[in-house]
Amino acid sequence: MKHIHSVLKNIEEIRKEKISVDFFYNAAKTRFKLSMISDPAKGLDKIIRDPHINRPGLALAGYTALFTFDRVQILGNTEMRYLKTLSAEQRTKTLKKFFSFNMPCVCLTFNNKPSDEFMEMADKKDIPVFITPLETTKFAYFINDFLDDQFSPQVALHGSFVDVYGVGLLFYGRSGIGKSEIALDLVERGHRLVADDVVMISRKGDGILMGTGTELVKHFMEIRGLGIIDVRSVFGIRAIRFQKRVELLVNLEEWDPKKEYTRTGLETETIDLLGVELPFVRLPIFPGKNITVISEIIALNYLCKHYGYDAAKALSEKLEMAINNKSKFKDGNIGYERSVEYLEHDFE
Repeated sequence: MKHIHSVLKNIEEIRKEKISVDFFYNAAKTRFKLSMISDPAKGLDKIIRDPHINRPGLALAGYTALFTFDRVQILGNTEMRYLKTLSAEQRTKTLKKFFSFNMPCVCLTFNNKPSDEFMEMADKKDIPVFITPLETTKFAYFINDFLDDQFSPQVALHGSFVDVYGVGLLFYGRSGIGKSEIALDLVERGHRLVADDVVMISRKGDGILMGTGTELVKHFMEIRGLGIIDVRSVFGIRAIRFQKRVELLVNLEEWDPKKEYTRTGLETETIDLLGVELPFVRLPIFPGKNITVISEIIALNYLCKHYGYDAAKALSEKLEMAINNKSKFKDGNIGYERSVEYLEHDFE
């Protein structure tokens, strides 16, 4: 495996450092059945700076030395029932200490109804309180995933991104080299366009890159000499995708007879993008070369490798076996044997 230091020029990592509670609520209220039960005029301008959530069981029990209060707080059955077991005096003391921290917001799961005292203290400190019917584990998973997406590092890359046989191929190269034309040809052959011109790439978890287009451009394409086309309108809904995992980077470059290109594919090239090692294919182009078909083969070959078959390694192993087999030698050279022992007549 060979690592390519960089063929990606002038790309800059974008990392969101904060989101408002207002944005969080509006993005999550439909997706995660979130309702606001506190004063809607208070606290929505608070800022969330941490992509993780917190369940404040220990904080309610009195241990606040490691209380990560700057995260979204999630209270489920355990926390709410614990509060009910306390005496009125203890509960007041516990809630006063809990709401003394400047939390961005509090989310209650399982439709747990907070006490009037709970709500009064939250409103006094301008801390928004939300409620959801979802169970705590499921809600925490959804919110973690949502926040991870919002705070994940991103890059904007100029290229064309296409789903070819379920493999995300990201075409990259200089302006005018033909990225959009190749993407359009692949769409015409039944594959699906994810984005053209500007591709937003986000790192999701460890080793996963997701690509999508921008809200403005979506599935419009600029074809030089023709103009702007809407792929969804021309080819239908089956010709597009809104997001796809980036699995291969295909670098398009003009054929240079002085440059050496891979002939066997035994050595896989990779490139680092947002800390993820991405398989990299350097594809030289010249007039008459069918890049569309080659792109389909790149995707199919990737699938073969993914499922455990590498054609280059298979041929290399066959050659090695032939060399090691003495019977294959004739006068010191490897014999050329026919793959079919008897060629039958082919009458038509």
